[in-house]
Amino acid sequence: MLTVIINAFQSIKNILPTNNSQLSKICLRIHAFPVKVNQTKHQLPKESLRIAIEQLGNKTIETSLAVINDLEQIAHNYPQYHWRIMDILTTFVRENAPYMPQEKVTSNLSTKVRVDIQAALTVIARRDVNKDPKNEQLDLSHTDIRGANLNRANLERTNLYQANVAEANLTEANLAGAILSAANLEGTNLYLANLEGAILSAASLKGANLEGANLYYASLYLAELHGAVLNDAILDGANLREAKFSE
Repeated sequence: MLTVIINAFQSIKNILPTNNSQLSKICLRIHAFPVKVNQTKHQLPKESLRIAIEQLGNKTIETSLAVINDLEQIAHNYPQYHWRIMDILTTFVRENAPYMPQEKVTSNLSTKVRVDIQAALTVIARRDVNKDPKNEQLDLSHTDIRGANLNRANLERTNLYQANVAEANLTEANLAGAILSAANLEGTNLYLANLEGAILSAASLKGANLEGANLYYASLYLAELHGAVLNDAILDGANLREAKFSE
């Protein structure tokens, strides 16, 4: 039991600072964790998946972390469940980190994504993309994932329509062909990110770091680029019609 939870924390140790107060508080509550998380190696994968889905509905962060770790192991060991698990995790993010209107964002200025949401995003970002079915798309639209660590994430063709990704770390991320229309990318670090063919129409990129980013044939129609860093960015073929570079 304890091993499963420790594994869950191990899976996110590289994406959270060691002095993260939220993670520390969770660690202190491990001994009181009342939910039994089933280890997948002793069960048929279909049954393990069913139990994991049920437990992911439990609203405690401890449960979510352990289940997300189990789901990643199932996806790794049983390719036939890979995409279903990615769909489960993206649904988990959409339901637990929904987009907030600007007035609510103003009253909730924290840009620290919840620990279990970060864990789910990390699993999605480092999945084996060779197991993704053709013509399918990850759906992270209408989410609030401000401040998420998606360094080198593979989010090719992902639907991030109207997502709030402000101040996230997308350094060297693969966002080729991604849908980022009306997304909030203010202050986001997109250093060396691959945005080839991405749709950024009406997106806000105020103060974003796009240094060295690949925007080849990307659509930046009506995008807001006030204060964005575009040094060495590849803009060949990009649609910059009515893009706003100054106030």
